[in-house]
Amino acid sequence: MTAAKRPGRKATLGAVAPSPRTAKRWELRLYVAGQTPKSLRAFANLKKICETQLRGKYRITVIDVLANPELARADQIVAIPTVIRKLPPPVKRIIGDLSNKERTLVGMELVPEP
Repeated sequence: MTAAKRPGRKATLGAVAPSPRTAKRWELRLYVAGQTPKSLRAFANLKKICETQLRGKYRITVIDVLANPELARADQIVAIPTVIRKLPPPVKRIIGDLSNKERTLVGMELVPEP
């Protein structure tokens, strides 16, 4: 493979990184505080988005910060519910119950920004 050289830019390899949409597996963490209505709504919204957009290529891990505060500290959770996309890189965070579908899709990089 040869390096492509453009004026005023560093040489780069011609390979293109895969887009998050085509990743083999998505690893998502949903941080909640118990089974509140907002937490349940966030899980339902996330599952619906994943089933529609990722069709079985995802894994959701629900973490209750009341039962596992050390995990929340490790991922620097400051608000709940929060979704963290661990894979594919880069790590992304979305705070809220995910009821704004467009914002969630853009935040997870499932669709490009408008």
